[in-house]
Amino acid sequence: MRPSSEKTVIQTIKSMNHNVKVFFCVSFFQSLGRGIWMGNVLSSYIFLIAGESNELLGLTSAITGFAMTITVLPAGVLTDKISRTMMLRTASVFGFFGVISAIFAQDLILIFVALLFWGLFQGINRPALESIFADSVESGNRSQIYSWSHLVRNFAMAAGPFVNVFLFLIIGDVWEIEILKIVMIIGLLISLISLGFLFLFDDKKSLGTESENLDINGNNNNNENKGSISLSSKYIMLILMGSNLLIGFGAGMTIKFFPIFFMKIYDLLPISVQLIMGFTSILTGLASLLTQKYSLKRGRALMIFLVQAIATACLFVISFYPVIWILVPIFLVRGSLMNASQPLSRSILMDVVPKRHRGKVNSFEALAWGLFWNMSAAIGGFLVGPGNNFRLCFLITTCVYAIGTLPILLLIPLVAKENQSINQSPLSSN
Repeated sequence: MRPSSEKTVIQTIKSMNHNVKVFFCVSFFQSLGRGIWMGNVLSSYIFLIAGESNELLGLTSAITGFAMTITVLPAGVLTDKISRTMMLRTASVFGFFGVISAIFAQDLILIFVALLFWGLFQGINRPALESIFADSVESGNRSQIYSWSHLVRNFAMAAGPFVNVFLFLIIGDVWEIEILKIVMIIGLLISLISLGFLFLFDDKKSLGTESENLDINGNNNNNENKGSISLSSKYIMLILMGSNLLIGFGAGMTIKFFPIFFMKIYDLLPISVQLIMGFTSILTGLASLLTQKYSLKRGRALMIFLVQAIATACLFVISFYPVIWILVPIFLVRGSLMNASQPLSRSILMDVVPKRHRGKVNSFEALAWGLFWNMSAAIGGFLVGPGNNFRLCFLITTCVYAIGTLPILLLIPLVAKENQSINQSPLSSN
């Protein structure tokens, strides 16, 4: 006889909205593929193929950021006016060309082309993907399902580096272009699977008024005010979006260079770096669950401020190059806590944004991880420079993080706590 807990899990999965199920599948395969090819492996591959140039490494991210910038705002408008599903299917075409170009890339020119297509894919995909997900989750009850989706993404992202550990053990634990390319191709093929799932989303299976925006007290807007937004809600939106833009700008200056930091400052080999990145993603998923749990009592805004403040302090310590046995735990805490705030931030934002504006708002949000993240990577490349001056880059990022985190204090009295009794059953079926 199966245990009751297993039945509960099965029943929970069955009760999910169709689009939520598809979103989890897309998140898993896209994160797994990216965890293998797009993170530290891609950075190391470009660094080596570009003649160990941090400046060129930063500029490759600028290509992706430029492509996202020219598409994400028009894509957000079209997502609201036309169809979420149509935009997702359009995005998959650009994603396909990006993956194929990356598989056959042998020099910087083809890498630029691949990253250009991938940027176009992200710019079109993200507003529609986040909007159809928000439309399929009950308002006032988002933080748990958003933390679960974050957990899936990060566990899949963590699986990528652990797969890489196995691959490097077989192929060779050295920083060589040929070895890195084989690893990348395996990840790229998995990313193709995620593109196929984009065709399974269905606008007709989204929720109705249950997923409409809430008023400032956490109540669903009535039919008369449905789709409207109060001045206080606009204030919340502006603070969250401004904070996220600054955090994204700071993240872009540092994250792409962490593999080079480990390689050049601490002389770590590929397997060691994969393990650090893998455990960071695992801890991020777990931290997002704990942060969401405590947010029910302490409030979402307060928890966002606390975890981002601690993560910022950790980066400040890292900038002074502590010994390896101190560096690794602090690095794990920094990465997991900074990313753990994302589900809470998105749950607040989608609670106050009317459905008819979610595509546009999600497109502005994507700028934080498109234009600002990727463009700031170019700045980070010049800050690090040929002398590998990571300390300067990390200290400037610390300041940017602090400026982006402080405004969250203004949200603490404004954001209503979620209904704990409702939050026990977050998945609405359709």
